[in-house]
Amino acid sequence: MEKLFEQFIKLLRETDTGFLRYIYSEINWKSRMIGLTGPRGVGKTTLVLQHIKMNLNVSETLYVTAEDFYFSDKKLIDLADAFVKRNGKYLFVDEIHKYKDWARELKLIYDYHPELNVVFSGSSVLDIKKGASDLSRRTVMYHMQGLSFREYLQLFHKVTTRTYTLEDILSHKAELPGIKHPLPLFEDYLKRGYYPFSLEEDFDLKLQQIVNQTLETDIPMYAGMNVSTGRKLKQLLAIIAKSVPFKPNMTSISAALQASRNNIADYCMFIEEAGLIIQLRDATGGIRGLAKVDKIYLDNTNLIYSLAGSSSDSGNIRETFFLNQLRLKHDVVTSPVADFRIGEYTFEVGGRNKGLKQIRGLNNGFVVKDSIELGYLNTIPLWQFGLTY
Repeated sequence: MEKLFEQFIKLLRETDTGFLRYIYSEINWKSRMIGLTGPRGVGKTTLVLQHIKMNLNVSETLYVTAEDFYFSDKKLIDLADAFVKRNGKYLFVDEIHKYKDWARELKLIYDYHPELNVVFSGSSVLDIKKGASDLSRRTVMYHMQGLSFREYLQLFHKVTTRTYTLEDILSHKAELPGIKHPLPLFEDYLKRGYYPFSLEEDFDLKLQQIVNQTLETDIPMYAGMNVSTGRKLKQLLAIIAKSVPFKPNMTSISAALQASRNNIADYCMFIEEAGLIIQLRDATGGIRGLAKVDKIYLDNTNLIYSLAGSSSDSGNIRETFFLNQLRLKHDVVTSPVADFRIGEYTFEVGGRNKGLKQIRGLNNGFVVKDSIELGYLNTIPLWQFGLTY
């Protein structure tokens, strides 16, 4: 256990607390058991280390990763027992999905040690969701996504602004104090601003590694797939990446992948849960609505530039940004007359010259335009929708 403490203290020393993600203030850190999920690379580990550094007594705290060799011959529950005997009060376990039977042992830890607060996190959202159902009465779950445009401005350029509601943006109340021309910064964000690690060297290579690890390891491990099926996931993602956006035709996809038509919907669901794509559905409620997928997008614009390269389509990039940023706080569905609908609002997303044809006659119709700095009437700049969280 001493080695675990040494590694924890080293990580803590290297943790910068100058910038906190949007979700930090939303988490009830006093809960006895907290689960934090999210795609690889969005900053979950940094978030929990920041909380420890700013708020907890290190002598009563331990952070470990379930990937550590320590767990090759030792159990998590035994670690918790020994930690509590050393007066431990706060246990943080990262990459929890890498530990076999993690949900069962966390349940026992919760029941046996009421004095211990546990926070666990993991990137394999599928497995975490499955295990969290067993812990539903004990655990408060939070899901974290990548940087908003607002967060990118703060982290990359030290520009701080408050969040704006959707209604604020539609009423032309959103602004960036001190920035006269936001479009160059917005363009950079679309290419490399969604993941906090893009500040580091070899961003493109690391992003490709995340995609490969998710498709070749995380999903196959969860779904019990073989290597050849993992390769089909990569083929499917490549097809989606080069589409504008992708309208799923299960028959043609199954032929291209030489896979059963019935499996394609499962593949898409796995990739979506792992944070690599978004499936835009219609407004039909219930289970029936879940089956009606109208379009499939890559999860964020950084993935488009990384996976599609020169095939990146500007229209696809705009729609992906809008959907990615708004889905966190709103139920975004397809519109029968335009691109998207959120509640009573209809949105058509396009470039500077986009007309009003699709929203003509709608009471709450808006044209969302790229490449403009300021909005007017029912025309809203695309970049402003990145200020909602």
